[in-house]
Order: sequence, then structure tokens, then C-alpha cells
Amino acid sequence: MPILSGYDSFAGRHWETGSIANALSYQGVKTPHTGQPISEALLLGISGGITVGYFLFHYEGYDPTLNLLTRNTFDPMATIFDRLAIAQDVRQTNNAAKADENLLAILESGQPALVWTDSFSLPYNHYPYDERNWGMAPVVVYGFEDDVIYIADRSSKPLHVSHADFLAARARVKQDKFRVMALEYPDLDRLPLAVQKGIWQCISLYTENPPKGKKDNWGLAALLKWANMLTNTRNKQSWTRYFPRGAGLYSALLGTPYQPGALGWIQVWGAAGGAERGLYADFLDEAAVILSKPALKESAEMFRLSCQAWDELAMALVPSEATLLVQARVLLLERYRLFVEYGDSQLDAIQAVDRQLTELRRAASDEFPLDEKQVTALYQDLAEQVLKIHDIERDAIHTMQAAMA
Repeated sequence: MPILSGYDSFAGRHWETGSIANALSYQGVKTPHTGQPISEALLLGISGGITVGYFLFHYEGYDPTLNLLTRNTFDPMATIFDRLAIAQDVRQTNNAAKADENLLAILESGQPALVWTDSFSLPYNHYPYDERNWGMAPVVVYGFEDDVIYIADRSSKPLHVSHADFLAARARVKQDKFRVMALEYPDLDRLPLAVQKGIWQCISLYTENPPKGKKDNWGLAALLKWANMLTNTRNKQSWTRYFPRGAGLYSALLGTPYQPGALGWIQVWGAAGGAERGLYADFLDEAAVILSKPALKESAEMFRLSCQAWDELAMALVPSEATLLVQARVLLLERYRLFVEYGDSQLDAIQAVDRQLTELRRAASDEFPLDEKQVTALYQDLAEQVLKIHDIERDAIHTMQAAMA
């Protein structure tokens, strides 16, 4: 059974843009303006770029959760494929044996395969199995040998799972069951138009009604809503009422490795820290060259300021006097570093971190390390930082819009 010769494409950090970047890199795709493999930053921009999505959820049997989205989530993969005219060879079946045949056929053709898997079923993620919780996402498979599957997935190192575990992960959700895809070469003549469309979609996500949902859950309006919910104690979705001191507030601030709080959404859940604003700034630098619009570099620098402001917000989430929360923040970031730098070779260390995080979460639930007065002060500080981000990103979007016009 095959392992792709010389496979070394592990730079991708996001399930979607990272997987596409890894696959196209191995296939030798190089952009005309750099002569280098197509970057994840460029794919992020083409997919619709960044935005803000602010949502609160509370399901029975679970702590209340914050979903703080940092990028376009409206069919970004399909958007990339359409804008770059990337043809896809998609194979799907309900039969496990046929699923293996489909995967092997793609690998034997010399191409890496994008395979949809349940993140909770892949051992290297070390997420707790929950019958009600799953997350199907693509990973790149570049080898299948001796009942071991070789994977590139958000880490700079190869990942490995047993054939049995991999089949279970592929079969978890019926809609994506045993789905596998190979990518054809993109039409790079379409690159300028793809970049233009991506930029205008990003502007729209910040300033106009979203394709779905309420406007105040997206873009600049979402930042204003978030700041208001941090300080408006009367609203039923205010943080004071929605995230009570204890498990609820711990969930909102820090969350878990598999259900992030604000810290995780900002620092580790996407392709980079700073809510991916630095990555988007890199895209705008490329776009300035591709479109011959040097004014886009000014917006890029403003998004780098926003990246810094988001990182400052991540630090402000945990006051220095809350030692327990500081320890949890350090551990969450260390877990991410271990996975990115070492992959599954440090699974024991990752599991040890998870045990410590479980204990800290339990301790915070029993006795939260901030009193009501300190929590009120925290919310005020966070609201001010969110408004600072709003002002920077408002100006960055206006500058980008002017550069395109």
C-alpha cells in the first residue's frame, strides 16, 4: 500500500484552508507573483477572508458556550474551488471496503487525498468521545501502509492513526461518511478575480447583512454587540446573566481544547493567533501585488494592529491575580504548541496537560478565583478592548474599501 514519495507539506494550520494548501503544495502548485506554493493566507483571503461572528449557546447537559468566529464560514472550501476553478474528484460510499478502495486509488495516482473525519474520533486530538458531539472536517491523507494511515492535519509533523480508528472517524456522520476528494490544478489565470471577490466578500461580511442570521451577530455590529453584552447587565444574554461565576464563566473565558472559550477562538482555533488578523494582513500584502494596488498594504498594516489588539484581549481575559485561570491559559497554549510542533509524538504530554486542565476547571467551578466586583471590573476592561478592536477594524475595512474602489 502506498505512501506518497517525498511528502513534506505540513504548513497548513486550519482544517479547510490548511488542508487545501497542503494538498496543492505537494502537487507543485506555485503562484506567479511569488514562485512559491500557494499560501494559506492567500487561500484565506480568496475564501472570503476574516470577520467576526459572535454567538452564545446553551444546550441541556452542557455549560453555556461562546462561539467567536474569526473568518468567513459560509461555504469557504466551495468558494475557493469555484474562484480558482479547482476541479474535484469526489468519491463517497456507505461501504467501508469500497471507501478503502477509493482512498487507495487516489494515493496510487500520486495525489494526496482530502478525507472527511470526525475530530473527536481521531486519537491524536485527544478529545473526549460524546455521543452528542462531533466535528467532521477534512484532513490530508498521504499514506496507507501496514494498517497505518499517514495524515497531515494542523501540525508541522506527520500524524498517524490505525486503520480501524480512521474508519470509525470517517463513518461518524452520515452526510460525510467515507467521503474522499482529490484536487486538480487550479486555474491561476483566475487569481486576480478570485482575490478581488474575496476582498469584497470580506468587506460585505463586516458591513452588510450576512447570508444567514442576524446582522448584529456578524462583523463590526458583532463587536459592538459583544461590548454591550459585557456591560449591559439587564439583557438576558449579558455575560453577567449568561455566564455565571463558576463553570459558566470559565467556559466563556477559557473553555476546553475541544470547545474553546474566547482565549481559544482568538489564539489557537484558526490558522494563527491574533484572531487570524496577521494572516489576513499577509494576504493583503499578496493582494497588493496581484492586483497592482499598493494601497492595500496600508490596510494590511492596520490589520496587524488589530492582530496585536486581539492578542491583548486574549491576555486581558485572565487577570494576573486569578492564578488558577493564569495556569489554565498557560496550559491551553502549551497544549497547542505541543501539537503543532510535535504532533502525536507528544501525545502523552498532551494527555497530561488535559488532566491538569480538567482539575483546574473543576476547581474553578467549585470556587471561582474572582469575586463579583473583580468580575465586573474584568467585563469593563474587556468591553473597552473589544471597542478598541472595533475602531481599528472599522478603519481597516474602510481603508481596504477605498483601495479597491
